[in-house]
Amino acid sequence: MSLVDSIRDHVREHRSGMVSDLLFALVWVTLVELFFRFVDGPQWAYYMFMLAGILAYFGFFWSLELAREQQ
Repeated sequence: MSLVDSIRDHVREHRSGMVSDLLFALVWVTLVELFFRFVDGPQWAYYMFMLAGILAYFGFFWSLELAREQQ
């Protein structure tokens, strides 16, 4: 199996997860960008909000997994 076949298989198996990850990142960055465009906050706060997106990502998908398990 070549590297291209391996990558193709990986993407085929994880397509929905990859799309949801990308969608979450785009929404988070857009919201932070719009917020700081209107607020005009300090640069360090902008970067802290971007880093908070990592925690928000794991928190969101963890709570989503818990909700699916409870159904």
